Amino acid sequence: MNQSDQKELANPFRKLNFLVVDDFENFRLSMRQMLRSCGADKIELVAHATPAIQYCAYNHVDVVLCDYNLGEGKNGQNILEELRYRKLLKHSSLFLMVTAETSKEMVMGAREYQPDAYLTKPINRAVLEKRLGALIRQRNALLPITREIDRENYPEAISLCLDMLPKQPRYKTWLMKTLGELYYQVGDMAHAQKVYDEVLGQRELSWARLGRCRVLAANQKEDQAIAELKTLIEKHPDYMEAYDLLAQVMETQGKTQPAQQVLERASRHSPNALLRHKHLAELADANQDIDTASEAWRQTVSLGSYSVHDHQDHYLALAQSLSDLSEGDTGDQGASKANEAFNILSKMEKRFPDDEQLPLKSRIVQCRLHAGQGHQAKAEKLLNELSSEIDELPELGADLGLDYAKTLFRMGRDQQAKELLGQLASQYEDDNSILQKIEGLLDEPVGFRQKIEARGFNQEGIKAFEAGDLHAAVTAFNQALNIVPDHAALNLNLVQVLLKQYEQQPENRSLLDTCQKRLARLESLPEQHRQYRRYQALSRKLKGLMT
Repeated sequence: MNQSDQKELANPFRKLNFLVVDDFENFRLSMRQMLRSCGADKIELVAHATPAIQYCAYNHVDVVLCDYNLGEGKNGQNILEELRYRKLLKHSSLFLMVTAETSKEMVMGAREYQPDAYLTKPINRAVLEKRLGALIRQRNALLPITREIDRENYPEAISLCLDMLPKQPRYKTWLMKTLGELYYQVGDMAHAQKVYDEVLGQRELSWARLGRCRVLAANQKEDQAIAELKTLIEKHPDYMEAYDLLAQVMETQGKTQPAQQVLERASRHSPNALLRHKHLAELADANQDIDTASEAWRQTVSLGSYSVHDHQDHYLALAQSLSDLSEGDTGDQGASKANEAFNILSKMEKRFPDDEQLPLKSRIVQCRLHAGQGHQAKAEKLLNELSSEIDELPELGADLGLDYAKTLFRMGRDQQAKELLGQLASQYEDDNSILQKIEGLLDEPVGFRQKIEARGFNQEGIKAFEAGDLHAAVTAFNQALNIVPDHAALNLNLVQVLLKQYEQQPENRSLLDTCQKRLARLESLPEQHRQYRRYQALSRKLKGLMT
């Protein structure tokens, strides 16, 4: 070992670049003095988030000491979130959250982005040197591995981990955790599971159990992963990564309702995680739980005020859900939701002025809001203006087209909406997610409350048919079709029941006439629709019976 290495071991602070972020000047100066007394000499002081992020963008920083509360604007969590997202910190860099606040909300929210440690104010030199010195020594010992991870040279990082395990037993936990993650990253699930099982064989650690569950899910052993994740959450209810993975695995299995419930519980535990609120909102939208969706979108928008994840789509989704909730409710509650939606759309346009299509998207929703509140003249005027603008667009994207079609249906321009959806179906014939949305609009171009009511009648009809009560099935399907007369599956369900009745009453030719009228409503059904083959089969069967 040369003299320089000996000095570095004796004084691990000496060669590192430090950044102190705190809005109080006295604390910044005090922290600089303590760091200097520990041997540091490269120390940058900033008061707020913007200069902190800018400094990290143009300079290598080894250690960030950041206060949580920084006054108006981004807080420490927002800084850590953005530095991680933009990859402005290397894997070898340390981020310490320094704060006088110890509320559960703050700690849980900041922990989502994995700071290396917390330091609670007031801080003295002895505590700083002991806590930070230990982290720096670990950082220096593991530097060859973190350098390879930064270079995305994962095989070499794995080799270094394996080589260091017998030599650095004090860092075994970090090395095993990193090794499991690296094996997972390169797709070597067998070795990843071996690492996690080895750790769990010695001690039950949350990160190892989570890693094992992630491997189980990747190996399509979802039921086993779900069972182990539920047990993990019961033992460690604040371990948020387990909730996220559990919801993800459930969603993969198509269990969207239980997945939503998992994220609702997680959001109560850690209410400051924007991306989790967004995922919850998307799941609730898919489950037609518009009340939960709107609240989750509201939280997503609120948390986005100073977040790198802020996006215009969050504002638009909130306005759309509020539009659905206020539809047809002209009382105080409905008007309040509609006004909130108008305000959100206005805020969105001001916040994201560079998106040229955003005002157009905004007015498409505004048109539905006016119509839903009974302001028909305003809605018609706005729709006429929109039609002219949309006709001039060189290309209508899927999201814009779908929302415009929804507005056309709401304004009674059904044929125009169906033609537009037919064009979109041809344009996106290879995109199943878009095709499903097109089908949903073709089948149920009504408000969400009406959709729920129609689906209830449909379920009643299916149960009655399966029980052999054809009369009750016909009644239930007709009630559903009174709400959504062009719903493909409902029309075909009714035709199927009527044909079954005709088998029992061959003298009743009116049953076939009704079938013919129902199938005629589906003549413009796109070939891409999932019910198209069934429509063709029933059409052929009816034709044979009528001849």
